[in-house]
Amino acid sequence: MKDEQVENRVVTLHGMGWSIRRIALELRISRKRIRRILVSQSVLIDTTPEERIRHKRRRASKLDPYKSYIGDLLERYPDITGQRVYDHLKEKEFDGEITIVRDYLKRIRLVGSKTPVRMVETAPGQRAAHDWSDYNIQFTENEPGELTPVTFFSYILGYSRRQYISLVENKKQETLFRELIAAFIYMDGVPREIKSDNQKACVDRWEPGRAVFNRKYLAFATWYRFSPQTSTPGNPTENLKVERPFSYLKQNFLKGRKFRDIEDLKDQLRNWLTGVNDVRIHGTTKKKPIDLYMEEHPYLQPLPANHYDTSHVTHLTVNQESCVQWKQYQYVVPQKYIYEVCPVRITGKELIVYSPYGEQLVTHPLAQKGQKDRYVGVHQKTGKKPCLSISDVESRLEAFSPEMNGYIKQVKRYKQHSWGYHLRRLLALKANYHIDDIMLAVRRAQQYRVYEAGDIEGFLKNNSEPRYSVRLSFKPKNDNGYEQQR
Repeated sequence: MKDEQVENRVVTLHGMGWSIRRIALELRISRKRIRRILVSQSVLIDTTPEERIRHKRRRASKLDPYKSYIGDLLERYPDITGQRVYDHLKEKEFDGEITIVRDYLKRIRLVGSKTPVRMVETAPGQRAAHDWSDYNIQFTENEPGELTPVTFFSYILGYSRRQYISLVENKKQETLFRELIAAFIYMDGVPREIKSDNQKACVDRWEPGRAVFNRKYLAFATWYRFSPQTSTPGNPTENLKVERPFSYLKQNFLKGRKFRDIEDLKDQLRNWLTGVNDVRIHGTTKKKPIDLYMEEHPYLQPLPANHYDTSHVTHLTVNQESCVQWKQYQYVVPQKYIYEVCPVRITGKELIVYSPYGEQLVTHPLAQKGQKDRYVGVHQKTGKKPCLSISDVESRLEAFSPEMNGYIKQVKRYKQHSWGYHLRRLLALKANYHIDDIMLAVRRAQQYRVYEAGDIEGFLKNNSEPRYSVRLSFKPKNDNGYEQQR
């Protein structure tokens, strides 16, 4: 241990002419120590500060020929990772290791301080996490500066850090279920817990001390036998195992790559997941995710015999074109169901229409995004515009209530030339209003001797809530079946 007071006395006594032996006896220290002190002090006294620093000879580096190229990469992609820089250098026949690339980047970059966080490690097969992330991508087929927004879904196993990532069109609950199922298949198993943030697809609200999960999400979790977990509001660091990999996706995959279009982005993502992300050395575990996944796989729960039904079920009105409308496209339905409200089930690839009694009528593939033809399916060739016969219209109206039979007779009596028009228009109100409300309006019309379908519709508009936003309009027909001008 260095003692400045001893050093001072050694140098002072030696300057007074004392021998090393005498100094050793006086201070009770060894003669070797005295010699070391005298030598070191003479060096410090007899040399300048610049001469005391030993200059290292700089050796040539394998990275020297590529430093200008690295500078170009950093100028184009300021946040590019060392791994991506190394990948680019390998394409330029660089034969060095990634270590010197990372060391060089540390020297030329300004690295800010980081706040330490505590990462909770979980047992194999215990937990996974999922989340969304939005980015703007410049596709080469688009004009420069024309960015396309895309959304990534990420699912990661907590123990092995193996990931499933895909592109999605939206963040709806049906999409979440579909992507989770794809992730379960990709990983060939289900963990005992799955953690998410407080997205509406999973959490309805927070009550003191606990989250109230969405009922459908709970049903989905029960189907696959996992316990849903969520992070506490205001504590984003609780879900770092899925948040941090998004940063790696941005820096290592999106930065420094070019994509022709959305399909090219998907193809490159699939190759990157297996060719890079699975086999890299993870910064925390210091092992390859694919190697740890082989350890974790036996602990995952097996997949069920049948997967959860993620299709969307709704009720749509068959319009005057004998079609149901879904997302601006018309899907053809048999003509006998015009004006009927039919159950419709939409899957990821198909649209299935059922009769009001639950019988499957027709199955259509979903229209592709950007498809020019707005009709899906082929109309029945009858030689004329699809239309219900007037007898069918009457029978459907009479099914509303026994009272309707008397009102139909009155309409025929007082509207001899246009009664068909009024009955068709009255039936069309079923698409927008409940039958009970329609009958209430009909009773009022009988009371005041009103036989115009337009007046009944006006009463409904002012006094009842429509059950569907789509409103159908019809032109009257005379006895010969031709449209009549009013």
